[in-house]
Amino acid sequence: MVCAGRAARIGPGSLRQVIVDMPATAVGVKQERRLPLPVAMVAAVGGGVAMLLAFPPYGVWPLAAVGVALLAGATHRRRPRAGAGLGFLTGVAFFAPLLGWTNLHTGSLPWVLLSLLQAGYLALLGAATAWVSPLVDRFRWGWPVLTGVLWVAQEALRDRTPFGGFPWGRLAFSQDGSPLLRFAALGGAPLVTFAVAVIGGLLVAAAWAAWSAGRHPGRRWMPVAGALVAALAVPAVGLLVPIRADGGGETVTVAIVQGNVPRLGLDFNAQRQAVLNNHVEATVELADQVAAGARPRPDLVVWPENSSDIDPLHDASAGSRIQSAADAVGVPILVGAVLRGPGEGQVRNAGLLWLPGTGPDLDQLYTKRHPVPFAEYVPFRDVARLVSKQVDRVRSDFVPGSTPGVLAVGPVVLGDVICFEVAYDEVVRDTVTGGAQLLVVQTNNATFDVAEARQQLAMVRLRAVEHGRPALMASTVGVSGFVSPDGRVSDATEFNTRAIVVRQLHLADGDTFATRAGLWPEVTLTVLAVAALAAGGVWRRARGAATAGTPVRGRQDGA
Repeated sequence: MVCAGRAARIGPGSLRQVIVDMPATAVGVKQERRLPLPVAMVAAVGGGVAMLLAFPPYGVWPLAAVGVALLAGATHRRRPRAGAGLGFLTGVAFFAPLLGWTNLHTGSLPWVLLSLLQAGYLALLGAATAWVSPLVDRFRWGWPVLTGVLWVAQEALRDRTPFGGFPWGRLAFSQDGSPLLRFAALGGAPLVTFAVAVIGGLLVAAAWAAWSAGRHPGRRWMPVAGALVAALAVPAVGLLVPIRADGGGETVTVAIVQGNVPRLGLDFNAQRQAVLNNHVEATVELADQVAAGARPRPDLVVWPENSSDIDPLHDASAGSRIQSAADAVGVPILVGAVLRGPGEGQVRNAGLLWLPGTGPDLDQLYTKRHPVPFAEYVPFRDVARLVSKQVDRVRSDFVPGSTPGVLAVGPVVLGDVICFEVAYDEVVRDTVTGGAQLLVVQTNNATFDVAEARQQLAMVRLRAVEHGRPALMASTVGVSGFVSPDGRVSDATEFNTRAIVVRQLHLADGDTFATRAGLWPEVTLTVLAVAALAAGGVWRRARGAATAGTPVRGRQDGA
């Protein structure tokens, strides 16, 4: 009577009937089972390891969904505080080894801080997953969708905060060899992440139903089979998504010059002349091969990011060296250059078009729009110096550009993005909506390792499918290569080697559905996540009001 009286006062309609229909755990009459805390902790760590193995260089892409399922199962029916702790365990187990390349030349502290920061977002996800547990208990078949929207919302937040975000480790970037990659043509990286997380939700729903059926022999096993069939159906549907096999338009021949560096590590900056010479000499070698008929004449040569860290617009010697290479090969070179200005003590990370005979075309210049904090510029430098003296290696702050990297180069319009920018949805999309027919990623992996390079190439594959464009990645040390609009990689180079690759590409025009949709898939899924969290709050308040004064059998502890 006390519960009924309180329920009648909460809201319109017969909330009493709703409470009657709720599972026992919702009214506090009987504590439903959850994973024992030690088992949940093992599952949380296992989830992080499984997700790690889904990414390059391992590339076991089905394990991404398994990792999602393990975290969802670990946090189910726990308090948000415990869910946050379990999510943090997953995050540390995932991000610490995934980002291990960040500590190769800068020491452990920046790597530890970055890994812990990224793990904090999975802590928020764990808390959110625990928060919506009552909804899952009430609407068991909503588990996959709830899991999917919460993952997309978590990544949307992590991709933008702080200092512009750090999208490395998005579930979508683990699917470069998966049928789920095709979903990028419909909704970009957010839809691929959603598909992976939905499969994870189906797996945990199947596992939970199997556990329940095992404890109650009278229960049916059909829900288990249904969830597993649905999990297999998602990638099967992905295979049906139409994508372009090639650009289908005019052809262009492009050469990538990977000049390599004398030594890997942060000291590549002290080797600036040698790095520039390597790229000049490799381009002259290409010119000799073209003259001998050993290679086709390219329409464009692409050098990587940092191929000229000596500003060729201010240093006559550097400019002369680049000019000699352009004149020898007889076609434009897209040079990755560090340019001084616009202000005193400022520099720009740029893609600069250099023409044979006439030199730099300053009308075809792209300045990197998203410099990397603490690597290309240092926010709160005095405070950051207390954390690591390595910040003083960044002597001048890179200033961001303001316009997309759309460059007209003879027969082709390029969409140029530089290094980590390939991870940011809007930076790449802006080039395509600006008319780009070929996506170009200029990057410098000399301070990292082959794992980082292959993770970056996976992002290029997703962008090619997302926008239906051929793409290429040009690196100082590798991995460089070409990517077709269906995500296939051709002529991939080895790491820490000098290489020249030349390929004929079919250009592409027109937009995919993902290009036209832009941010809307991510916004829609994020709004649904917020709605789910709000519904979880309403449900919990209703449950709390309904159970006031009702004896509870069993103890709900803080975990």
